[in-house]
Amino acid sequence: MSQIKFFQGDNLPLEMHKVRIVQKLNLIPVEQRMKAMSEAGNNTFLLHNRDVFLDMLTDSGVNAMSDRQLAAMMEADDSYAGSETFFRLEAKIREIFGTEFFLPAHQGRACEHIISKVFVKQDSVIPMNYHFTTTKSHITLNGGRVEEVYIDEALNITSNHPFKGNIDIRKLVELIKKEGADDIPFVRMEAGTNLIGGQPFSLENMRQVRKVCDEYGIMLILDASLLADNLYFIKQREKDCRNMSIREITRAMADLCDIIYFSARKLGCARGGAICTDKSELADKMRELVPLYEGFLTYGGMSVREMEAMAVGLKETMDEEMINQGPEFIACMAEELQKRGIPVVTPPGGLGCHIDAMGFVDHIPQTQYPAGALAAAIYIASGVRGMERGTMSEQRDENGVEPLSNMELVRLALPRRVFTLSQVMYAVDRITWLYENRKLIGGLKFIEEPRVLRFFFGRLAPTNDWQDRLVKKFREDFGDSL
Repeated sequence: MSQIKFFQGDNLPLEMHKVRIVQKLNLIPVEQRMKAMSEAGNNTFLLHNRDVFLDMLTDSGVNAMSDRQLAAMMEADDSYAGSETFFRLEAKIREIFGTEFFLPAHQGRACEHIISKVFVKQDSVIPMNYHFTTTKSHITLNGGRVEEVYIDEALNITSNHPFKGNIDIRKLVELIKKEGADDIPFVRMEAGTNLIGGQPFSLENMRQVRKVCDEYGIMLILDASLLADNLYFIKQREKDCRNMSIREITRAMADLCDIIYFSARKLGCARGGAICTDKSELADKMRELVPLYEGFLTYGGMSVREMEAMAVGLKETMDEEMINQGPEFIACMAEELQKRGIPVVTPPGGLGCHIDAMGFVDHIPQTQYPAGALAAAIYIASGVRGMERGTMSEQRDENGVEPLSNMELVRLALPRRVFTLSQVMYAVDRITWLYENRKLIGGLKFIEEPRVLRFFFGRLAPTNDWQDRLVKKFREDFGDSL
C-alpha cells in the first residue's frame, strides 16, 4: 500500500483508482427485504440482485475490470481453434508462473473436475490446509476423501498468527505414514483458505510441504484462485519476503508446484479458469478431458473476450497497488466492527470480512444454522447480501449424518475496486444495530435440502417469528428510514 498518512484521524485505506462508469443501486424498504428473504428461502444465493443494495456475497466474477481489460476485450480473436487470443493468454501465464503447459477451462471448479477425474481414485486420500466446498465434492464423487492438516491456530477466531492457512508439517507426515504415499496422489494447498476466513499460508511453509512431497514422491497442487491476497500477505507479513517483488514471490511459489489451477473469476478479475504445469506427462493426462468437458484446447469453454481480459488482469495482479485493495479494505471493515465489540476473524484475511456467528448469536444452536440465520438477518437489516460459511456449507455423509462445521462465519466479501468506504461504513452501522438487537435473531431449518452443495440452492424457513419481530424493532428505531 502507498505510504499515505492522514494529518488528522485514523489512517484509512486509499482507493488507488478512480470511478469512470457507475451502476445504480437499489435500497428497498425493510418490509420488502423481509419478503424477498422469505421468497428466497432464507438463502442469500437465491435473492434477486434487484433486491440487493450492497452485494457482498462473493468476489467471484464480480470484481471490477480495469479500462485496459475492457479495451483488450475488443481485440479478441474469435476463432474456435488456434485463436491468437489463446496464445496471448498462454504467453502471459508462462511469463508469470513459468509453466510450459496451459489448459483452459470455463472456471475453477471445472479445473477441479478435470484434476479429480485424472488423479483421484477410489479410496484416494487428499491432504490439504483446508477444504473448499466444490473441491471436496469433486474428490468425494471420484471416490476419494479429504484430510485437513491445518495448524492448530487455524481454528482460533481471534489470533495474531500471520499465516493461519499453513499446513502442519508434523500432521502431514503422520498422515502419509498412516495412509501410505501410494494412496495419496497429491497434496493440495489453497492460497487463502476460503472457509476459515481467507487465511494465507507462508512461502516458507510451502517450501516445507514441497520437501515432504519430494521425500514421499507425492505431487503438490496449488489452488491459486485467491493468490492475489496471499501474495499481499506474504510480502507484508513474511520477513524474508519483504524485499521480494510480487512477481518474484509468485514465481517462487509456482516453482514449488507440480500443478497450479485457478478461477479467473477471482484471480485476474475476469471469468474463466486455467490449469498450468511444467510437466508434459501431467499435461498429457489432463489434456484429453478438456475437449470432452470444456471445449477445444484453445478456448476451454471461455469467451475469447474473457480470455483477453484475463491476460491483462493477471498482469495487473502483479501490481502491489492493485492487490492491496482487497486486504486493506477488509482490514478496515474488520477493525471498525471490532471497535464496536462485534466478533470477527482476526487477523483479517483476504476475500472478505468474516463475522463469527457463534459469537454474534451464541443463543442459536449449530443445528439451526447460526451463520445462515445471521446472513439472513444482515440482509433484512441492511440490504447487504453476505454468505454463510458454516454448517450449511457442509453436506451430510452417506449415512445422512450432518457434520457440524468447525466455524460458523458470515462472509462479507469485498470485490476489488467495487465499493466505496462510505458503503463499507453503512454496512458496519447496520451490523452494529443488529448486534445490539442480536437476541431477536432466531434459527433456521431446511425445508428443501439438496444432497450436494445444499448451500447453493437449498431453502430454509425461520424456526419462529423472529424476522417479524426484527422488522418491528427496525421501524421503532429507524422510523421511515430504509
